[in-house]
Amino acid sequence: MTCASCVSRVEKTLKKQAGVSEATVNLATESARILLAGPNDAETLARLKRAVRDAGYEPRMTDAMDDATPAHWMGLPVDVWPVLVGVLLSAPLALPMVGDLLGKHWMLPAWIQFVLATPVQFVLGARFYKAGWHALKALTGNMELLVAIGTTAGWALSTWLWWKAEPGEMVHLYYEGSAVVITLVLLGKWLETRAKRQTTSAIRALHALRPERAHLLPDGIRRIELTDVPVDELLPGDIIRVLPGERFAADGEVLLGHTQADESMLTGEAMPVAKQPGDFVTGGALNGGGAVEVAVRAIGAQSVLAQIIALVQDAQAAKAPVQRLVDQVAAVFVPVVLVIAAATLAAWLWSGAPVEEALLHAVAVLVIACPCALGLATPTAIMAGTGVAAQHGILIKDAQALEVAHRVDTVAFDKTGTLTVGHPRLQAIEAAPGVDEQAVLQAASALQAQSAHPLARAVMDAAASRGLAVAPDAAQDVQAVDGRGGWGTVQGVRLALGSLRWMDELAAPLGALAERAQALQNEGATVSVLAAQSGAGAWSPLALLAFADEAKPGAAAALAGLRAQGLRLFMVSGDNQGAALAMAKKLGLRAEAGEVIAEVLPGDKAAVVHWLKQGGKGEFEPPRGAATRAAAERGGLHTVAMVGDGVNDAPALAAADVGLAMSHSQGGGSDVAMHAAGITLMRGDPMLVAAALDISRRTVSKIRQNLFWAFAYNAAGIPLAALGYLSPVLAGAAMALSSVSVVSNALLLKRWKPPVAEPSGAAHRPGGSNG
Repeated sequence: MTCASCVSRVEKTLKKQAGVSEATVNLATESARILLAGPNDAETLARLKRAVRDAGYEPRMTDAMDDATPAHWMGLPVDVWPVLVGVLLSAPLALPMVGDLLGKHWMLPAWIQFVLATPVQFVLGARFYKAGWHALKALTGNMELLVAIGTTAGWALSTWLWWKAEPGEMVHLYYEGSAVVITLVLLGKWLETRAKRQTTSAIRALHALRPERAHLLPDGIRRIELTDVPVDELLPGDIIRVLPGERFAADGEVLLGHTQADESMLTGEAMPVAKQPGDFVTGGALNGGGAVEVAVRAIGAQSVLAQIIALVQDAQAAKAPVQRLVDQVAAVFVPVVLVIAAATLAAWLWSGAPVEEALLHAVAVLVIACPCALGLATPTAIMAGTGVAAQHGILIKDAQALEVAHRVDTVAFDKTGTLTVGHPRLQAIEAAPGVDEQAVLQAASALQAQSAHPLARAVMDAAASRGLAVAPDAAQDVQAVDGRGGWGTVQGVRLALGSLRWMDELAAPLGALAERAQALQNEGATVSVLAAQSGAGAWSPLALLAFADEAKPGAAAALAGLRAQGLRLFMVSGDNQGAALAMAKKLGLRAEAGEVIAEVLPGDKAAVVHWLKQGGKGEFEPPRGAATRAAAERGGLHTVAMVGDGVNDAPALAAADVGLAMSHSQGGGSDVAMHAAGITLMRGDPMLVAAALDISRRTVSKIRQNLFWAFAYNAAGIPLAALGYLSPVLAGAAMALSSVSVVSNALLLKRWKPPVAEPSGAAHRPGGSNG
C-alpha cells in the first residue's frame, strides 16, 4: 500500500466479506486487523486473501513479514535498484535543465530522450499502472493513479510533439519531467520504507530476545542426557539449564542455582534482578553470572514475551480515533484532485495558453497532490511512540488509550502494591485475655494456607519464622468473603479472619481489644480480627493482627512530579482510615484536601472513578448494585487515569478513561489488571505513570504536527501548481519530501527518555531533545 486511499479501499473490500464484523488497515505497518463474526478457518482466510488480491494488493501473513530484512543483489538491497536505474536514465534527461541554469543550451536528440524516458515510464513505472488500474476497476483513486495519469500525459505530449515536428526541427520536449517524477517518487518510497523499518525496530528487537534453542535436562525416562532442543518444542514442566550469558528460553521458576537476570528489554529496568530458587524468570531476559535450572511454566502465546509482542503489535496496528478524519478526507481526496487538475487544464486553455503548457500545469497538480503523507501521519507516530515506550517498560494496549492519556487531569492510585511495596508483614498480635498468641498464629495460618492474598502471605511468613508448621488440610470448608476476609473450620471450631468492618457485620464486639485496635490504626497499621463462633452462633474476637506495609522507594517523588504537572491526585484504599492516612502522610498526599479515599470495597472502586470524573466534590458515597455499574460507565468533567495492580482493581481500571495496570515480577493478579487496562507498566515503579502520560502527550503532539504538515503540503502545493508556479519535477520532489518528512518527524520520538525524579521530588526530563 502507498497512500491513504489504499487504506480506504482495502478496508472497504474486507468489510464486504461474509463473516467480517470489523476491519482496520494500517498504512505504516501495511497490515489489517480483522474481527470475525464467523469461524476463523482455512476457507475464511483464503477468501480474505483472495479479496485483498482482487483489490490489487499482495496478501501476506504477518508471520512471513517478521523478518523485515530486504534481500540483497550485488551487495545492495533489491528495492534500491529501481531507484538507481531510474537515476541513471533520468540524469541525462535532466542535464538540459542544469544547463539552462548555467546559461548553456544542452539538448539531447529527441530519439535519445525517447529511448531514455520510455523504460522509466513503462518498466520502472509499471507498478503505478498496475495499482492505478485496480483502483479504477474499484471506482476509487490512489497515489499510483495520479502518478500514472500525470506522467503518461507528459510522456504522450512529448511523443506527440516529436511526431508532428518537421525533420531537423528542434522542439522542446517534456520527457525529463515524466522520467524525473517517477524516479523521485520511487526514491521517496524507498526512503519512506527505510524510515518505516526504524519505527518497527522495537518489535524486531523483542523478537530477537527469544533464543532458538534450549538445554533440556534429562527426565530419567525418555531422555538420559542433556539435549539441545528448539525452543518451540519446550513443554510446561520441562526443566532446562540456562548458562551464564544466555537468554532464558521460556518463562519459568528457578529450581536450582543463584544468578541475576537483566530484564531491561522487557521491563525497562536497567539494574539486574537477583534470582534464587522459587523466583519467577521471564523468557528473553539475559542470565547473569550463574548457571541455573528452571522449570518451564509458560510457552508460546502464554509467555510474557509473546504477550508483550502481541500488545505492541496490536497498538501499532490499531487506528487512532483522529485517523477517522483522515480516512474521510482520503475517501474523496483523489476524485477531488482529478477534478482540480481538469479545471486547471481547462482554465489555462481558456486563458489562451498553449496545450503543452496547460497540460504541464495539470500534471503538476496531479503529482503534488499524492496523499502519501496523509496516510502516514498518524500510524508512523503511533508506531514510534508505542515502540519506544515498550523499550522503557510501558506497554500501550491500543491507540485510543494513547490518544486519551494526554488529556488526563486526574490520577487515582490503588494503595497496596501500587504505592506500597505490597509485601506487608505481621507487625503485632494482640490476643484477648486468656488466649495464647502462638495458638492464634497457628489457627490464622491454617485459615490462610491456601490464600494468595498479601496479608495471608504475611501470616504464613510470620508462622514460618516462629517455626510453626501448618498442614495443608488443617482447615476445612475455607471460603473467602470478597473485600472482607475469610472463614473456615479449624479443629472443629468455626473461625473468621477479616476486617474490622466485617466484625461489625458479624456482630462481634471487640470489647477490651477496641482501644488497642484504634491505637494500631492510628499508627498506620492495617488491623484484622480473628474471631471464633460459639455453639449459639455468636462471634467473639480472639485476637487482633496488625499488618504494616512500606511505601515504595520513589513513590513520594513520583507523586510530587505528577502534582507539579498540575494533576489532581487521589489514593483509593480498602484499608481503614487510620492506616490510609498514615501512608498518605509518608507519600505527601494531603488528607485535608480529600486526596485519601479509604475503606472502599473492591466493588465500589469503579464508582469512585465515576465520582472523580464528576469532580469529586464532597464525601464519597458509593452507589450499590446496578447503579455502581451505570455510574462507572457515564462520562464526566474530568479525564481520570486509574493505576492498580490486582484483581480487585480490574473494574476500576476498565471504568477509568485510561487504566494503567502495574505489573509485578510474579504475575498473578496483575495479569487480570493488564487485560482490563489500556496501558501496562512492566515495573512496579510509580515514576512510570508520569512517563506513560509524557510519551502519550509527545506522541499525540507528533500526530498533530504530521497531520498539519500533510495537509499543509497539499493546501499550499495544489494552488501553486494550478497557478503555474511549480513544474512537474518540483511537484514530484515536494511530494516525495512530504512523505519522508512526516516519517522522519515521527522517528524523533525514538530519542524520548522517561522523566526521572530529582532529589527534591519533582520530575524532570534527561538532557537532550526528546523530539
